[in-house]
Amino acid sequence: MKLGELSQGSPFWNRVKIFLVVMGPGIITANVDNDAGGITTYTLAGAHFGNQFLWTMIPITLLLILVQEIVARMGVVTGKGLADLIRENFGVKITFYLMVGLIGTNLGNVVAEFAGIAASLGLFGVPKVLSVSCSALFVWWLVTQGDYKRVEKVFLVACLFYFTYIFSGWYSKPDWNATLRDTFTPLIKTDRESLTMLVALIGTTIAPWMQFYQQAAMVDKGLQARDYKYARLDVVAGCIMTNVVAFFIVVACSTTLFKAGIRVEEATQAAMALKPLAGEGSSLLFAFGLFNASIFAASILPLSTAYSVCEGMGWQTGVDRSFEEAPQFYGLYTLMIAAGAVAVCWPGFPLIRVMYWSQVLNGLLLPAVLALCVELSSREDLMGAYVNPRWFRWTAWTCVAGVSTLSMTMVFRLVF
Repeated sequence: MKLGELSQGSPFWNRVKIFLVVMGPGIITANVDNDAGGITTYTLAGAHFGNQFLWTMIPITLLLILVQEIVARMGVVTGKGLADLIRENFGVKITFYLMVGLIGTNLGNVVAEFAGIAASLGLFGVPKVLSVSCSALFVWWLVTQGDYKRVEKVFLVACLFYFTYIFSGWYSKPDWNATLRDTFTPLIKTDRESLTMLVALIGTTIAPWMQFYQQAAMVDKGLQARDYKYARLDVVAGCIMTNVVAFFIVVACSTTLFKAGIRVEEATQAAMALKPLAGEGSSLLFAFGLFNASIFAASILPLSTAYSVCEGMGWQTGVDRSFEEAPQFYGLYTLMIAAGAVAVCWPGFPLIRVMYWSQVLNGLLLPAVLALCVELSSREDLMGAYVNPRWFRWTAWTCVAGVSTLSMTMVFRLVF
């Protein structure tokens, strides 16, 4: 269904139909943010600190909306991907260094996603080699053998499975009065562990790949300036949805693991520990949610890398194109999946070290990407009537400064 065909019927239902056609990139990008690394971070926040960080979900959601709205606006107005705009306006040299950093951090994240697949299915007795190899073939087949509409529908269905974490949190039977009080009452602690967790929560929520993928997906879908208000709603809905899921992960682990004094270091340990505390249903939902999140992100992150690098280099991109039309695009996508799957199955591979240094790269790359996004969206020659107003520009630069400070703090703590 094309937007031009939605002219019959009541104005309200026409708007609903248009939104259903436009939605996708914003919701998908935000939900993929709850990947294996994100779920582990939220798990640790709830298991180690209880409800202490529930209040952060509100400002983090607002910050995520601000960042993703900027790239959504640039995508529909310019009709170009973020890497394409950076190359045209800041030169090949800056673009090249950004792409090198993005490949490094995304490769570490892809490895983490396949590790999450292996760990989650391992709880059901599936051998690592079998689970990783089959998952790698599935995500490769899904993107390379489909078109954009079909791939997007599969991704949107995958978003629905994140509700398993909401059910898991509900089954844990929290004290809702105390939970809501802690959500709307900021509790700021300055000890080292609390500050580190605060940086981790923000860092796992806003990642450089998100800006590149969302803008590229909107361009690939053919959205234009006339679709902006619906694209913005898509972004807002996705950001709220992903942090509602994060909220319930923290609640589930706070209600059960924290109160029982159980210290876990990863999401799979939490899934096993939930069984005697919250019941088998909560445990299975938690484990299944981890698998869904991991395989979902294992599809998107290589795709984000392929979009970004090929745009930056001026090569053809797009899921609707064939191998012959976009060999670099599909070649890089295939290489990222193969590298991630082989790394997880390779005996003695330094998995933790690769994931560790990818987070260092992420912390270094994010401030530069956000600064470029704000600068580009503030240029009237690019954005026309959709340029950042002055108040928004000051707000955005303040947020960039804050996120940059936290990112560099994370890098400092990781390295030193």
